[in-house]
Amino acid sequence: MNTHDEDRVKQLLHEALPPVDPNAEPARDLWPAVLTRMDARPAMPPWFDWALMGGLLGLAAFFPSAIPVLLYYL
Repeated sequence: MNTHDEDRVKQLLHEALPPVDPNAEPARDLWPAVLTRMDARPAMPPWFDWALMGGLLGLAAFFPSAIPVLLYYL
């Protein structure tokens, strides 16, 4: 990039991004929300995850030679 392009990009970035206050703090404390989410019981995987796992097991049962290929892509 030449200097004209660099100056143009710099100008566009200054226009698009507001200046950041170095002393700015979050509007609220995020740590309680993190702890609540960590303590929550993990959700059951969706049905399509189970269907995909069943399909892979079926593929491995019918085509055992495909197991190394599947393991390679994991």
